[in-house]
Amino acid sequence: MKLLFIGPQGSGKGTQAAIMSKQLNIPHISIGDLFRNAEEELKEELDEYMEQGKLVPDELTLKILKKRIFQPDCKRGFILDGFPRNLNQASLFKTITDIDKVIEITLSDQEAIKRLSGRVSCEKCNESYNIFTEPKPKNPLHCDLCGGKLVRRTDDNERAIKKRLEIYHNETEPILKEYQDILIKINGEQNIDKITKDILNSLK
Repeated sequence: MKLLFIGPQGSGKGTQAAIMSKQLNIPHISIGDLFRNAEEELKEELDEYMEQGKLVPDELTLKILKKRIFQPDCKRGFILDGFPRNLNQASLFKTITDIDKVIEITLSDQEAIKRLSGRVSCEKCNESYNIFTEPKPKNPLHCDLCGGKLVRRTDDNERAIKKRLEIYHNETEPILKEYQDILIKINGEQNIDKITKDILNSLK
């Protein structure tokens, strides 16, 4: 089964994609992880764009993704998180593979801002927490695992979050029309277990 997980920042799509990967025994592919783990010749090309603060061209993203989804572990399917993000990417993606279902995890902007502004991570081991929602740290200042200091991402201020949500509404939401025949909407304002249950039920 080939699944796309789409939703605004803070919707928990990455968390749910990871859970579904274990439940369905298919790989969870995150575009961010692919960029970080790209092969050397592609890594150099990627770094050029990232160092200059430029967006990675859609064609290069697709080249990296195509290499990944045709690996042997993807024969039974995969869960893709963080792609496509715009209509051009959706069109290019259709040229290399079909998708069985698109899971849209919905979330209000108000809730997204609350969740994102509560995100913290350990500066030592990178473990992630949220001071407003699960998983909450036992101590709001220190990591449960290693005791390291918990810090907030610099781009998790309200102004930056609103800008990211605006980009999502303007660029990513329009692609949902392309997938309306295979689209499943899930309420992302529920707890993690309920969202997981709803996704599993929708795939039966």
